[in-house]
Amino acid sequence: MKLIYLSLLSILLSVLSLDVKATNYTDKDTVETKGDVLSKTPKKAGVQLVNRFDVFIDSINSTIPDSMPFYDWITNDIHIRKFDFSKVEDTLQVVLNDSNDHYTPPFKGNITSGFGKRRWRYHYGMDIDLNTGDTVRVAFSGRVRISTYSKTYGNVIVVRHNNGLETIYGHLSKRMVDIDSTIATGTVIGLGGNTGRSYGSHLHFEVRLFDEALDPTDIISFEHFKTHYDTLNISQCNFMYREELKMMAAIKYHRVRSGNTLGHIAVKYGTSISKLCRLNGISRNKILQIGERLRVR
Repeated sequence: MKLIYLSLLSILLSVLSLDVKATNYTDKDTVETKGDVLSKTPKKAGVQLVNRFDVFIDSINSTIPDSMPFYDWITNDIHIRKFDFSKVEDTLQVVLNDSNDHYTPPFKGNITSGFGKRRWRYHYGMDIDLNTGDTVRVAFSGRVRISTYSKTYGNVIVVRHNNGLETIYGHLSKRMVDIDSTIATGTVIGLGGNTGRSYGSHLHFEVRLFDEALDPTDIISFEHFKTHYDTLNISQCNFMYREELKMMAAIKYHRVRSGNTLGHIAVKYGTSISKLCRLNGISRNKILQIGERLRVR
């Protein structure tokens, strides 16, 4: 079965073969498209809702030339979100372990931070404790799409896998593989570190499907250093966290500046001092610190 030997992130042009126009649209647009595969929903321009995995994957597979392992190979952009699977109606099977490939732990360390909400930000991966210089290995066989330095990830490597997933390895002290390298599971790809937006040496590890983040604990037992099952079934359930993201988007924060008082901030955002105190768990007599964040709604 040709599961998903395909591009994970963009594939926008391949969708055009289904007469689906990836045009900009307003938040009020809700338009059904051919075959009920994609529909325009209240999302930012360019992000489209996938309702059916089977038709979506077939459309992509049918447009990949035999001479190419992936379509639209982008090596200078870590994230290019094009699709939203939060309302998908069927299930996609991804093979994790078989005679051709298997999972290798990137590093056997303790989890210091998991997937989910971090105050006003969302953490899309797992932080694995390690020491600077510890070896980091690739989780599955695949091809290196990104090997670069970024302000947030520091030294980062992104590997696109033959099973359709993509994994990200951030905050490395050293990168040891180049873009376009084909590597086998367990290959050492870098050394652990504390680069980028990081506090202490650790490995930031993400798993994505078409740039949609997956909770790595849905796939991997980090306590036992192996996958839960040999086959991963991806469905709407894997993207329920997007409801939490919608709630977070409605929350607004104010960064305290010189001269700010609770009264001034309340007036600016059309709220009350009492509500500010309740949202932030503070008293009316709190001394505000410059640079402090206060939730205002």
